[in-house]
Amino acid sequence: MEGIFLALMGAALAVALPGIGSAIGVGLVGEAATGLVAEQPERFGQTLLLQALPGTQGIYGLLSGFLIMIQIGVFGGQVAELTVSQGLQMLMAALPIALVGWLSAIAQGKAVAAGISLVAKRQEALGQAVTYGAMVETYAVLALLSTLLLVRGVAI
Repeated sequence: MEGIFLALMGAALAVALPGIGSAIGVGLVGEAATGLVAEQPERFGQTLLLQALPGTQGIYGLLSGFLIMIQIGVFGGQVAELTVSQGLQMLMAALPIALVGWLSAIAQGKAVAAGISLVAKRQEALGQAVTYGAMVETYAVLALLSTLLLVRGVAI
């Protein structure tokens, strides 16, 4: 029974921490964008695109959590009887996306919030602002890949 608890804890962390980070990151960008949109309402579309960037880590975490739950049989009606070792392996497999997703979403929010200032001064600089945010995204994608490979490597 302890094994399944550890695996579910991994799934919960994979979903919760990047979700929290994404909420913070999206909030930071929203705060920065509000000033620009108050002065120039036609810039809403540009700022909304930028605001969406830090939200992807939450999606990556949700995907990872679902994969863990699928792997242990939560959705199939037949939950696997996991040893403590297997549960710990699942928990450890969840940590890359849990931790990197959480922290990178906040960092991405800060980078993109600064990009709002760039776009406010130079409307044609949207691509540059997106690029700065996308650089942070790279590490979230690497963490997602790591978690997916680790989860698939746990023998159940």
